[in-house]
Amino acid sequence: MSYHSRGKLNQLQQLPDGALVDAAWLEGHGYSSSLRHQYVKAGWLHQPAARVYRRGNGPLTWQHAIISLQNFLDLDLTIGGRTALEELGYGHYLGRTRKVHLYGPSKPPSWLAALPLDVSFQWHNSLRLFPADPESAAPPQPAGEPASMLPGGFMATAGKLQWGMRLSSAERALFQLLDELPGQESFHQVDKLVEGLANLSPRKLQVQLATCRSVKVKRLFFFFADRHRHSWLERIDRDQVDLGQGKRVLVKGGKLDPTYLITVPGDLDGLS
Repeated sequence: MSYHSRGKLNQLQQLPDGALVDAAWLEGHGYSSSLRHQYVKAGWLHQPAARVYRRGNGPLTWQHAIISLQNFLDLDLTIGGRTALEELGYGHYLGRTRKVHLYGPSKPPSWLAALPLDVSFQWHNSLRLFPADPESAAPPQPAGEPASMLPGGFMATAGKLQWGMRLSSAERALFQLLDELPGQESFHQVDKLVEGLANLSPRKLQVQLATCRSVKVKRLFFFFADRHRHSWLERIDRDQVDLGQGKRVLVKGGKLDPTYLITVPGDLDGLS
C-alpha cells in the first residue's frame, strides 16, 4: 500500500466505529472509487447498501444512520413526532411502532430506506408546520453530556456513537404528533399522552403556538390541554394565538366540540 493510501486510511479511522457515510462524502474527501473498493475488499469499510459505507461491522441501528446523517453528512434532519416522544420516554403512552419520523426541509437520501433495518422511515416537510422556524439549530450535544436544549424547540441526547442525536423537544414533538391526527394517530392514545405531560414548559409551548401555522393543530392542542388542566396551561397566553375561523371536521360522524369547533370521537369523554 502506498504512503498516500495509508494516510487516507488513518484519516478515515477518525470516524467513530459504526458511522455511515455515502460515496459522495468519501469522494469529496479524496477517496476515489478504486480506493473505496480496496478498503471494502480489505475489510476496513463495509457496505450495508449500495453506495453506502460503514466503519465497523457490528449491529447496525437506525440511530447509527440518523446520527451519521446529522453529524457527518450535515443533513438538516431531526427526529420528531412520535419517535421523539418515544426517545424521550413517553412511548408507554403511545405504544411502540417500527416507523421513524424525520423532519426537515429536504428528503433524506434514498439509500436510507435501503439499509438492512427493521424500521421504516417517514419524512415530513418541517416547513409546512413551522415555516418560520427551520429545523437547523445547532450541532448535537456530544454523548456523555446530559441532554440539553437547542434553539428553536430542539434538544440533543446522547447517541449510540460518540456524537449526539438531534430530536424535537417534547413540546415540539407534541405539535408534530397532533398534526398526524386523525389519519395516522389515535385520539385515544394522544389523550393518554397529554394526560402524562405534566412537566411541559409553558414558555416553550407558547413558542410552538406562535410559530405553528396549522389551525387544526393549535385547536387540538387546547382541546387536549383543557381536558387535563396541567398547571402549565394557566401560564399560556391564549390571546396571542390565532385559532382561525369556522368549523373543522376531523372525525366524520364525531361530536363537535363547541369551544374549538372541531369534531372529535364521541366516546372520548369516558377515557380521561
